[in-house]
Amino acid sequence: MNTKTIALAAAFAAAAAQAVAGDGFDVVVYGSSPAALTAAIQAQDMGASVVVVSPETRIGGLTTGGLGQTDIGNKAAFGGLALAFYRDIAAWYKDPAHWKHEKRSSYLPDGQCAGTRGEDSMWTFEPSAALAVLEGWEKKRRLDIRRGERLDRSPGGVEKKDGRIASFKTLSGKTFRGKVFIDATYEGDLMAAAGVSYAVGRESNATYGETLNGIQRKHAKHHQFRAKISPYVKKGDPSSGLLPGVEPFDPSEKDGDGDRRVQAYCFRMCLTDAPDNRIPFAKPEGYREADYELMLRDLEAIPPDSLKKKGGLRAAMPWINSRMPNRKTDTNNRGAFSTDFIGRNWSWPEASYEEREKMLKAHLKHQKGFLWTLANHPRVPRAIRREASRWGTCRDEFADGPGDGWQTQLYVREARRMKGEYVMTEADCRGKAPTPKPVAMGAYTMDSHHVRRTVGKDGYVRNEGDVEVKTGVKAYPIAYGAIVPKKEECGNLLVPVCLSASHIAFGSIRMEPVFFALGQAAGAAAAIAAKDGSAVQDVPYGKLEKTLVDAGQAIGIAKAK
Repeated sequence: MNTKTIALAAAFAAAAAQAVAGDGFDVVVYGSSPAALTAAIQAQDMGASVVVVSPETRIGGLTTGGLGQTDIGNKAAFGGLALAFYRDIAAWYKDPAHWKHEKRSSYLPDGQCAGTRGEDSMWTFEPSAALAVLEGWEKKRRLDIRRGERLDRSPGGVEKKDGRIASFKTLSGKTFRGKVFIDATYEGDLMAAAGVSYAVGRESNATYGETLNGIQRKHAKHHQFRAKISPYVKKGDPSSGLLPGVEPFDPSEKDGDGDRRVQAYCFRMCLTDAPDNRIPFAKPEGYREADYELMLRDLEAIPPDSLKKKGGLRAAMPWINSRMPNRKTDTNNRGAFSTDFIGRNWSWPEASYEEREKMLKAHLKHQKGFLWTLANHPRVPRAIRREASRWGTCRDEFADGPGDGWQTQLYVREARRMKGEYVMTEADCRGKAPTPKPVAMGAYTMDSHHVRRTVGKDGYVRNEGDVEVKTGVKAYPIAYGAIVPKKEECGNLLVPVCLSASHIAFGSIRMEPVFFALGQAAGAAAAIAAKDGSAVQDVPYGKLEKTLVDAGQAIGIAKAK
């Protein structure tokens, strides 16, 4: 046999070995979120063969996509891999080499993450730091992550046999087979393609006996216009037509009625005021002043003297700039008109990839125009223009994004929600229900961003959908039944992100530390089911509970004081 023949034989053997290795995993995880990584790590630690099929090229979801001001509620509600991440963030920032734009001693976090859980964890961070930590996990754990592999959502993309997923295909033509599957996406695409029941939008209050679900005019007190703002192109003239994004008043709708509308999305921006790292805000192509007319009218209603008072300017700025290390921020929505692109995302959960790409670009254009307007438009009060102009996007963040310091990870606050074995509701979040078989904890306020912008009963513009109500408990358990589908629908799928919850319960659960924890729970259950050859619904809870407790997971009220 000559050298060329030997080389060809070796190449074919290597290709065959790779095909066999990828043909029968114990656990196949689909997703790019933190839950995808913790699920893979936990299952692999338990001896399972695991592959992570990541639809994005950047791992970590929102945690690496700009959400550095961790929505936490109660830090004691998290242990295991969730806490390990925030400890690794603290360790990252103990290295002086990682402080490039300010000294470590100069950094003082603000907002809800101003404190830490002792001195060994840190809950505020740059996107690049989060990415470095998670890629460090990937390397150390030797995780098998296949990046940029999107699920083929067409008929036949997911193969099921005897009520279980046997395999799924990706758009690149690859096929992934496994014993157990985990959908760790923000949209629930694998879950939907597998024929599992789900909800989109807001249930009525009557559906689960709740008080904060459905249409919410009464509770929508926050992020409203500061004055009576006309919704019409010509102020006070209905015949001139409504401004962009405003719906007419519908007297037939009542508070508590259900609909299929989805709370608003945005990009969690990473801004900086460090001159050598700042990219000034640019006017986007196709900019239209009319798209920001409501904001301009709202800002023009600010009493000029109020901006001169202590704290007045900060209160008037239509954004929340939470400080991150190295003179950066996590910048989020605030006020009546801000980064949230209200009402422009309702079709996202079930949209095609092409349609989502168009919506993502529209959200990006909205936020670029928002920032440019704040910093440059003559109708914006001078003090606000001056403050906005101090900031810009970061040269050293999101090198893998579309450019100019912007990312591709949209803050998909809510999409599909599974209808599983157990549905988490407002009663669970308030600690008023005996939540069965807990596997993780939630601890945040019941929180929904606005869903739409309408003409109010009084003829002026109003935002609708915002709910910010405390649960009344320090933490609450999340049921195992909420991350598994009904057995008759699929016996080998776990869903730790688009889990089974009502809209308002999901509004509390939908936080990145919770997804870390739920991913770990899903990984443990998947490993047990794969080893035992059982349905995920039949995983012995005692075995699962012990596994999670041994791994440091907080799963009970007693551990979240």
